[in-house]
Amino acid sequence: MASVKLENISKSWGNVTAVKNISLTIQDQEFLVLLGPSGCGKTTTMRMIAGLEEPSKGNIFIGEKRVNDELPKDRDVAMVFQNYGLYPHMSVYENIRYPLKVRKVPKSLHENLVRKTAQKVELEDLLNRRPRELSGGQRQRVALARAIVRAPTVFLMDEPLSNLDAKLRVNMRAELKHLQHELKITTIYVTHDQIEAMTLADRVAVMDHGIISQLDSPEKIYNDPANLFVAGFIGSPSMNLVKGELKEGIFKHSNFSVKVGLKECSEATLGVRPEDLELTNPEKAVCSGRVYSFELTGESTLVTLQFEEDRLTVRGHNKYRVEIDEIVGVNIFPEKCYIFETETQQRLRR
Repeated sequence: MASVKLENISKSWGNVTAVKNISLTIQDQEFLVLLGPSGCGKTTTMRMIAGLEEPSKGNIFIGEKRVNDELPKDRDVAMVFQNYGLYPHMSVYENIRYPLKVRKVPKSLHENLVRKTAQKVELEDLLNRRPRELSGGQRQRVALARAIVRAPTVFLMDEPLSNLDAKLRVNMRAELKHLQHELKITTIYVTHDQIEAMTLADRVAVMDHGIISQLDSPEKIYNDPANLFVAGFIGSPSMNLVKGELKEGIFKHSNFSVKVGLKECSEATLGVRPEDLELTNPEKAVCSGRVYSFELTGESTLVTLQFEEDRLTVRGHNKYRVEIDEIVGVNIFPEKCYIFETETQQRLRR
């Protein structure tokens, strides 16, 4: 097993820069998620680690070895892709066995390695089937088994669950988490799905326009966002963000004021998560708004209120009911609020 180190890595094509001077160390046995929207540079970063793209500048180390000039096959990494990449004419057994043949592992070891790996991902009863006879979740497990069977130094996973339906994604997330814990192999996982990042990662690197906006544990990323991008990207539904001004420690919006105890800022943005707001009677509330939408999610309700040009989404109790266009009050608690400087987008801290 090994750590992975990126040292001032950049990647450009002509005038387009996809990755900008990233430095990052992934510890041995760590599960690190590269998270961000399409075009943020996360897949390009992974492809450079795999050797499928050459960095424009900077160094890549796997363990103590600089691998910039190593071919992909010599880096001892295994990749799992979104599209599975299975051989349709081969059985599940032969698909899993294929990396052992390529790497010239003695044939006498193949049977035991394939069956032990298939057992880990619950494919023992499907080894004689072809990929076309499998469900999406089963195909993804074959792709995982093919990566696992040769015990690589590093796993690289590029949106491996995005083709699965919602229920299968939940099941596969649990399987991936358990497998990584059991195998103890350094894993780098690319996704745009912040739920996957939060549930799987030891640490999350949130990427935006080719840079790492924040690198931390999922809990820290959620509870202590460094800037507006991270605050708005993490959370489902996302954090409410409304613009106003900050004077004498009070954030002032056209509909409400909140005492936050920070220095003055002519243009500030207040952030507050839906679960940190409270629905109440309009007469007793910090502010009130007209109901724009009402959603029952099962375990809770989501109420979106219109305040002139802004909207606030509030998570309520699953028994709470309200009608569209009804006036509803909201309590905003200062200790639950985040304040950002609108121009720089950086967090202002108490």
